[in-house]
Amino acid sequence: MPKTLRKARLHWMLLLLTLLACPPLQVSGQTPEQQDVIGLLRQLEAQYDIAFSYADEDLRDLRVTLAPGSTLPEILKELREQAQLRVEKLNDRYYTVSRSPLVDICARILDNFEESTIDGATVEVLGTEITTLSGPDGSFRLESVPRNATLRIRHLGFKTLFVSAGQLIRQEPCSSLLLPVRYQELEEVVVYKFLTSGLSRQADGSILMNTSEFGVLPGLTDPDVLQTIQALPGIKSVDETVSNINIRGGTNDQNLLLWDGIRMYQSGHFFGLISAFNPYLTEQVEIIKNGTSARYGDGLSGIISMHTHDAVERTYFGGAGANLLSGDAYGHIPVTDRLAIQVSGRRSVTDFLNTPTYSNFSDRAFQDTQVSGPGGQNTDRFLNRDEDFYFYDLSGKLLYDIDDRHKLRVSALNIENRLAYTEVLAADSTENHSRLDQSNLALGGKLSSEFSDSFSTEVSGYFTRYILDSFYATEASGQELSQANEVEESALKTRATFRFSDLLSWQYGYQFLVTGITNNSEVNQPPFLSRIKDVLYTHAAFTEWQYTGPGGRLDARAGVRLNYLNNPDDFSRFRLEPRLNLQYRPVPHLAVSLLGEMKNQATLQKVDLEQNFLGIEKRRWILADGQSLPLVTSRQASLGLHYDRGHWIAGLEGFYKDVDGINTDTQGFQNEYQFNGELGRYRVYGLEALLNYKSEAWSSWVSYSWNKNNYRFEALAPPEFPNNLDIRHTLSLGTNYTVGNLKVGVGVNYRTGRPFTEPQPPPDSVDNTVFPNRVNFADPNSSRLPEYFRADASAVYAFRLSAGLKASLGASVLNLTNRRNILNTYYRLNDQGEVEKVESLSLGLTPNISFRLQF
Repeated sequence: MPKTLRKARLHWMLLLLTLLACPPLQVSGQTPEQQDVIGLLRQLEAQYDIAFSYADEDLRDLRVTLAPGSTLPEILKELREQAQLRVEKLNDRYYTVSRSPLVDICARILDNFEESTIDGATVEVLGTEITTLSGPDGSFRLESVPRNATLRIRHLGFKTLFVSAGQLIRQEPCSSLLLPVRYQELEEVVVYKFLTSGLSRQADGSILMNTSEFGVLPGLTDPDVLQTIQALPGIKSVDETVSNINIRGGTNDQNLLLWDGIRMYQSGHFFGLISAFNPYLTEQVEIIKNGTSARYGDGLSGIISMHTHDAVERTYFGGAGANLLSGDAYGHIPVTDRLAIQVSGRRSVTDFLNTPTYSNFSDRAFQDTQVSGPGGQNTDRFLNRDEDFYFYDLSGKLLYDIDDRHKLRVSALNIENRLAYTEVLAADSTENHSRLDQSNLALGGKLSSEFSDSFSTEVSGYFTRYILDSFYATEASGQELSQANEVEESALKTRATFRFSDLLSWQYGYQFLVTGITNNSEVNQPPFLSRIKDVLYTHAAFTEWQYTGPGGRLDARAGVRLNYLNNPDDFSRFRLEPRLNLQYRPVPHLAVSLLGEMKNQATLQKVDLEQNFLGIEKRRWILADGQSLPLVTSRQASLGLHYDRGHWIAGLEGFYKDVDGINTDTQGFQNEYQFNGELGRYRVYGLEALLNYKSEAWSSWVSYSWNKNNYRFEALAPPEFPNNLDIRHTLSLGTNYTVGNLKVGVGVNYRTGRPFTEPQPPPDSVDNTVFPNRVNFADPNSSRLPEYFRADASAVYAFRLSAGLKASLGASVLNLTNRRNILNTYYRLNDQGEVEKVESLSLGLTPNISFRLQF
């Protein structure tokens, strides 16, 4: 082989080895490739005979993506934009490369469960005023952000995420951030639409109302929390009021009513015909009939817990509206990113505007009833009557997020009802003057702390004061009667939750309550003065375990509450209250529930004489004394079957409840037993059924309840007889339909009559052997009122006035058929010693209209 050829081959072999030893800068093919920045700079130095000055720690782990065939100026441009580096040319050969102190960043926020985009997440650059929100696709972009800054990303329902700005240096595509879902106890929803939108059944069997998603219910144009829950099986009011709600045959005082964790002793306006709680800031309402958590005391029959809006929003929202009874306004006002204020107010128009709705409500509330003489003829007791009545409520809430793990909330509410009433008697044209003021002031605070993902605490306290003050004066006799009922309660509550895993958690805490109740009565002639004040101290410790089985087939909660109740003048008692709540799903869409609880209660409502508190509000709060008024105790168990699949929901639940220690004074007897003060018990058992069809536009339902509710008083004859609230059959049918901006609801409520006691037939109807004479009654509750039937309808039309202002116009009619429903009947002797029959009637046909604005 010639020497020249050998040299040529050797030259080409050395060139090939050199190329193999030094990989080319440009990527072969057409696919961009990520390259290490430090390695890239070394290649550029070898290829272009240049030198770069840099610190390795500044460029470590940085990578860029280059297109094939990129030139040196293009590569330097990508280093500046992709890696956010400062590249400065000192001369034709030397360059300096360093990190830029400010960078442009971008990212896309997804949830870590289904990796769906999160719209409206708050992105904050800590230590600066830079902030933004993620868009509809979950993405955000920020410019000139300090490279070493930390970003905080938050969204309701998710855990807060902290990330370094340097990790999000802008590149295409932007980085993806997975926001962890925040799991909370009892948040799993089994039924997503129950009777109407905004009503759902929880995993523990309780019912949750979300007022922001609320649909229309028959007879209501504006949401009314305490009216709405009466559409649920097992909950009703025998006298059509929200201040006398009966849950599974229990009396109203056996319900625990909470507003932002504060116990409320008053619930209604217009003496119970309207709820006293603003529904537009009341975000959620939880209704519990059985299987209560051990952290709750009292509430033998049930718990109604209302929660106002609890998140610090970054934007203003609010609204105002009016109907034929009142006007209201509310608003959420952000002060800073961590501080917000909520306010609401409502006032009636009843003292200066007489509307058809007010006339019907007035007749219902202030009726002296229809009085029938011994021959059945009607008698008019009054020539004229005049009432000056109005109500209002004011609420406020301070929301302060101290940091991401500590939140402070302070709530206040004031409810007022005021009445001045004058009646002119037909007999002698003399006047009777009355005045009644009813109010409930509540103030409470709560500090919630989340020390880690597994440990959290809550410390809360409240003060609530209820006052019922009345004055009655008769012109003919000159007699004046003053009465007052006052309740003051202070509480301090603590609770801690430790989550061992996603399946097992433990909750425990301590509570201290002081309850004072005062009753005053004063008469000028003959002179009489009575003042009774009782105080009860309650210490309670509780512990509770909750377990969720794999796949969510089993939800189990078991706990116990230990109460120590001390009335210094009367008694001290320890009471142990076990609680159990089991929900098991043998197959998807089908759940079996087993619930049980024991409870005790020391606050009671005494139903006073018919003429007291003007005959309008006849109940006064009292405390158990351990003797004539013992602690009332209850035991309850229920077994249910619940089905939810597709468009259908069905449920069937049977229950048994035994309540012991009741007094005839607290039951509202209007026969010979109303003054006896005998002790006894009642037992109620029954079935509750629901069938609900739901779709995007329709929701139609049928609910049915059957109860058998009997008293047992050993000292009375006969000892066992029907409960005053023994409503055997209750049926509710309804449908609501949504088409475009229009919502329509129509419904029917039916129930069998409640028991009452009639007099003995004449001539034995009056007992003349005693003084004063009295009515001779037949066996207690041996008669029943006629059946109750009421049809209602509502329609609400929503429209937009501008980009940020929405409006709605609503109309409703209660008792469409104008049926004469008798709510109560009792008998008494008139001034001539004759038996007269007194009937309380329901609302007649009652229209209402409303107009609302929301922003």
